[in-house]
Amino acid sequence: MGDMPDRPRPRLGHPRRVGGEGDPEVFVADEQDVVVVDIVRWQSLAQAVLAAEGVRGHAELSIMFVGRDEMAELNEQFMGKTGPTDVLAFPIDAGDVEVASLPPRSVGPDRAPPDAGDLPLLLGDVVVCPEVAVAQAPEHAGSADDELALLVVHGVLHVLGHDHAVDDERER
Repeated sequence: MGDMPDRPRPRLGHPRRVGGEGDPEVFVADEQDVVVVDIVRWQSLAQAVLAAEGVRGHAELSIMFVGRDEMAELNEQFMGKTGPTDVLAFPIDAGDVEVASLPPRSVGPDRAPPDAGDLPLLLGDVVVCPEVAVAQAPEHAGSADDELALLVVHGVLHVLGHDHAVDDERER
């Protein structure tokens, strides 16, 4: 299964999982045209994973379904591996968001300084290649739908800091 690029990962047990006021949002884009993808289904699944993992408040996650060529480019660029993979996760360490990194805005008696607690929690991006999922489904999850579900959940868990390369995390 795909992996996470070597980036700073949230500290397990301590990741910030509460965004500002609002609810978690999952943005889904289908940028390939080989496999029919039910965007609403995978968006709902990702939202259920976020809820089950304790993500609360205004948080944002994106899921992109891409073709083999684009996935191969991403796999080469971020993982140093040749060929397409099934899923890649790009977590954003939202706990490191600093108010000072915000664009300047006008201040005055009616405007308080920005509060980092009001900002959305930027979780990251999950990239899935449906063509690879369909090809590996018979030897892996069984059906193409089950394989896509597995990859969406797998990618979201990686974005949240889970890492199957670590023994304790693999069992969890």
